Amino acid sequence: MSQTRLTRRSLLAAGSAGLGALALGRPAHAQTSVAFQLSWLHSVQFAGSYIAQENGAWAERGLDVQLLQGGPNAPVEPPVISGTALMGISGVDYTAPAVNEGAPFKIIFVAMQKNPFVVASLSGAPIERPQDLVGKRIGMALANMPVLQALCTLNDVNIDEIELVPTQYTATPLLSGDVDCLLCWETDLPVAMIIQGAEPVTMLLADYGYELHSQCYIATEESIANRRDELRALLEGEIAGWTAYREDTDAAAELTVNKFPDLGLDLETQKLQAERQVPLMFSDVSDENGFGWWTEESVARNIETMKLLGFEVTPDLWDRSILEEIHGA
Repeated sequence: MSQTRLTRRSLLAAGSAGLGALALGRPAHAQTSVAFQLSWLHSVQFAGSYIAQENGAWAERGLDVQLLQGGPNAPVEPPVISGTALMGISGVDYTAPAVNEGAPFKIIFVAMQKNPFVVASLSGAPIERPQDLVGKRIGMALANMPVLQALCTLNDVNIDEIELVPTQYTATPLLSGDVDCLLCWETDLPVAMIIQGAEPVTMLLADYGYELHSQCYIATEESIANRRDELRALLEGEIAGWTAYREDTDAAAELTVNKFPDLGLDLETQKLQAERQVPLMFSDVSDENGFGWWTEESVARNIETMKLLGFEVTPDLWDRSILEEIHGA
């Protein structure tokens, strides 16, 4: 499971027009090299960063940014602690346990306003609210049991009345009728079902009390103190990239596919994922205050959700000071 755009460089000159012009006429700047650790394999999940890289949003702020691919064998936290990466993409449920073990992290930016976990079902027998899970078979990785338990606790559902079926992370068990629903991310298995001609229905856990910041950007306390200007420039480029992504998700998907031709990314899949990601990443809060913003109320709800997952978290985990400088300005 995965943990989550303006132009292309003249940009895939044969590609979508309308974006490439912005990559032209950039003034030359001395460049500081920094690395940004992604949380998973390259895909449209990070297309805002690709746009920032391709359209010069970082270059014009004096940064030469290397995007480090994540994946099952590339955890985010070690390169950020070691200084190999200035910033990384993680989630509260990964960062908080690391901090509890002594890691000097702060969350400085929240790119995904809603957690992407969903219960996915089919339109012929939809799961539309947590109470609909009673008596149903849910396919999921057993490692995600705390997630389901938290959802049940938040909504007064007896988890013992749900049949748990251990499954691999694929839509096949649902499409073949072996389960009634799947616990997954909004942007992957439902997209796979649509590509196969099915009609998935998704129930977003965030709409039923499961509030956990995902695709959060983390940095060390030392970097926040001593490399603040670089972090600010990195975040400003991200904001520019994701703002462009929102304006044209199809172009962002095309950029992603063309940027990584050896990965075998399917364009239609990437387009669907890009579209479904928008309501997770942008909200009334981000529209009013600026992309990456969060509120004290959302932090309090995150703390309560983390408590249900078995972790103690304090508001000190979040540091909004750089973001306040950016959006305040």
